[in-house]
Amino acid sequence: MSVDVGVVEARGGPEAGDGPPVARDARTDGSGTLPRRHWRSRSKKGRYPAYAALDLGTNNCRLLIAEPSRDGFRVIDAFSRIVRLGEGLASSIKLSDPAMERTLEALKICREKMEYRGVRRARLIATAACRIADNADSFVDRVMEEIGLELEIVDRRTEAFLAVTGCSSLADPLAHSVIVFDIGGGSTEIAWLDGQARSPLSDPCKRIRAWDSLPVGVITLAERHGGVDVTSDVFERMVEEVSDLLAPFVVAAGSAANAPDFHLLGTSGTVTTLGGIFLKLPRYDRRRVDGLWMSDLEIEDVIDELIAMDYEGRASSPCVGRERADLVLAGCAILEGIRRAFPSPRLRIADRGLREGILMNLMREDGVWRRRNGG
Repeated sequence: MSVDVGVVEARGGPEAGDGPPVARDARTDGSGTLPRRHWRSRSKKGRYPAYAALDLGTNNCRLLIAEPSRDGFRVIDAFSRIVRLGEGLASSIKLSDPAMERTLEALKICREKMEYRGVRRARLIATAACRIADNADSFVDRVMEEIGLELEIVDRRTEAFLAVTGCSSLADPLAHSVIVFDIGGGSTEIAWLDGQARSPLSDPCKRIRAWDSLPVGVITLAERHGGVDVTSDVFERMVEEVSDLLAPFVVAAGSAANAPDFHLLGTSGTVTTLGGIFLKLPRYDRRRVDGLWMSDLEIEDVIDELIAMDYEGRASSPCVGRERADLVLAGCAILEGIRRAFPSPRLRIADRGLREGILMNLMREDGVWRRRNGG
């Protein structure tokens, strides 16, 4: 699996499958004090120390801690919590006090986990909400002062390329063209991978011919159009907004869908939710959803099923839940805009993305696979 990030401009100028071997471990408890700006290793002799990747998005705070394996990594701890840091950004340009407090509590847990696991290297990124908010810098300073974690607010291109790095191993190796997208809380990253992968270890970002980061995500779209009572007309208005925002990227990548074996590859809570509903899972199971293929008709059926539900129906769905019941149809509208722009008979679902891309980059920078394989 490739991990390097290439450089390409879009617009003409910038949680199965066959991905990296990833095992999950549910052990999560721990406490302690993490030294600031320094990651100490507690690894045993002959064993690689732990790496951490944190993705603080507009909706979620997610952490992965992993150790290198022969050709990838093994996850030894994970954490995810819906914090809605970007709540209210559709009408304001400031992070609210309640949203920041929720996020700080989640970050404290992340810090404890990193200390407990003896993390040696980490990259802790913040995305769209912190790019947009006027008070993001003061929030980042507060995180450093109160918790001892140094957040990095990444630009649009970095986020888009990390998403590609994290999930591109799930692209069909026979496909000559793939549209990769990541539907977030405050933005949606999308990229066109042009040409076949030369090998499983080749750099996917070198195949990026166009990319964009749309200023729309599930939180911002739901706040503008309403996420509780979503009629077919409301849903269609959301799709139209997304289609307008996609127009420049469609100009750059309009021929993508004409290539042999073209398909879509999506990573986000939206697509994993659709996968869980399609499989009729009594509770979400990453092992069954990550790497799942769905046809265009199967996707359409699940979206129609969600539109037909009222808010309580969505909240009671085991793969949606109350925390996402007001957001899932906004995510479906973003997906529908992408599907209309790039018609494809199939979509592959990835429960992996930014955090996995960060981990692979950190480990490759350290040359852990070269050393392990004698290179």
